[in-house]
Amino acid sequence: MTDSKGNPVKVITLALALLLLSGSALAVQPITTLPLTVDADQRWHLPAGEYRGSFSVDQPMQIVCEPGAVFQGEGQGNGLIIRAPDVGIEGCTFLDWGHDLTAMNAAVFIQPKAHGAVIKGNRLQGQGFGIWVDGTADVSLIDNRIQGDPAMRSQDRGNGIHLYAVHGARVIGNQVRDTRDGIYIDTSNGNLLQGNTLEDLRYGVHYMFANDNQLIGNTTRRTRTGYALMQSRKLTVIGNRSEQDQNYGILMNYITYSTLRDNFVTDVRDGSTGDSMISGAEGKALFIYNSLFNSIEHNHFEHSAVGIHLTAGSEDNRIADNAFVGNQRQVKYVATRLQEWSADGRGNYWSDYLGWDRNNDGLGDIAYEPNDNVDRLLWLYPQVRLLMNSPGIELLRWVQRAFPVMKSPGVLDSHPLMKSSTQTLTQEPTS
Repeated sequence: MTDSKGNPVKVITLALALLLLSGSALAVQPITTLPLTVDADQRWHLPAGEYRGSFSVDQPMQIVCEPGAVFQGEGQGNGLIIRAPDVGIEGCTFLDWGHDLTAMNAAVFIQPKAHGAVIKGNRLQGQGFGIWVDGTADVSLIDNRIQGDPAMRSQDRGNGIHLYAVHGARVIGNQVRDTRDGIYIDTSNGNLLQGNTLEDLRYGVHYMFANDNQLIGNTTRRTRTGYALMQSRKLTVIGNRSEQDQNYGILMNYITYSTLRDNFVTDVRDGSTGDSMISGAEGKALFIYNSLFNSIEHNHFEHSAVGIHLTAGSEDNRIADNAFVGNQRQVKYVATRLQEWSADGRGNYWSDYLGWDRNNDGLGDIAYEPNDNVDRLLWLYPQVRLLMNSPGIELLRWVQRAFPVMKSPGVLDSHPLMKSSTQTLTQEPTS
């Protein structure tokens, strides 16, 4: 210690040595430094072993990991960076890469030049992002298993799969759990998300400023919002399932010209969103906020606190042939414009409809009106619930029935269905 203080040159030399050692620990190594062997099909095989540090793929090549081949990131940086086009990574295990979310640390980071990458059948477990696709095209992410760290706060974890400025991606058959969001799509158009299973997350699927995307046959469970569709248009949302999610099964926020069909939402519970952008945590199977010109047909919403909540100027949507079954409150709608929820002479199925069908045409003979002025009063002034069963509330309802002129505009289904046409959606899909 005395010599170091007495000799500034030694101090500077020691500092430079430590800096170089630190830099070497963070250096990215070409994957070609590993013991790869090539087969007759020009596929490169990585034998079993633990490969420590951060690696890069800088040329087109197909890499297949043998059982037991593990990339150990040692808690820093990216596990694997793909810089070249037409790269395939299959059957590898990635553990403990970095978790600096600002630096976008990911197990697999796909750079803009790496178009056509195929990431298939890999296992990823760590705290940062699982797979980050950054501004490239025609990437395929297939049958990967991504596990976050449930011991961390969800907002401190990375997303399982993160697409930014991506076009033509195919995200198929992946399983993601305990990350922040399962699949996050930002400013990315023309992509397909199909057959993914997303569990124990903040949002299962999260769209932001993403147009012309397809969301088909995915399943979310125990998330704080199953499908968060935000600021996007021309989404095709077909055949998805939301099971035991909190707050929202499907959330539509500024969504236009989109199609929702054949989706199944069940058991949405009260909870907390953990997100200041979205208010309300009432367990809504479908929440439509400031969304217009959408087609919402042949979906099944059941056993939730609220079947559907429509608000903030959400108008001119086609809502027909859906089933609302056993929800504590079928509809929440606070506005002053009449909303007709039937199309081409067919409405929706409501499990609490008490009308009749005298001509056996499958349609109720009287319209279904889920809400009245008393409901709106309760929504605007929740404290009035204390008087819910009082003579005063009953008198208000009687006056409204006796003098319909006092009714304000609301939701009207002029042709309610006597039977649900969505029973097949309630069945568990076969894999």
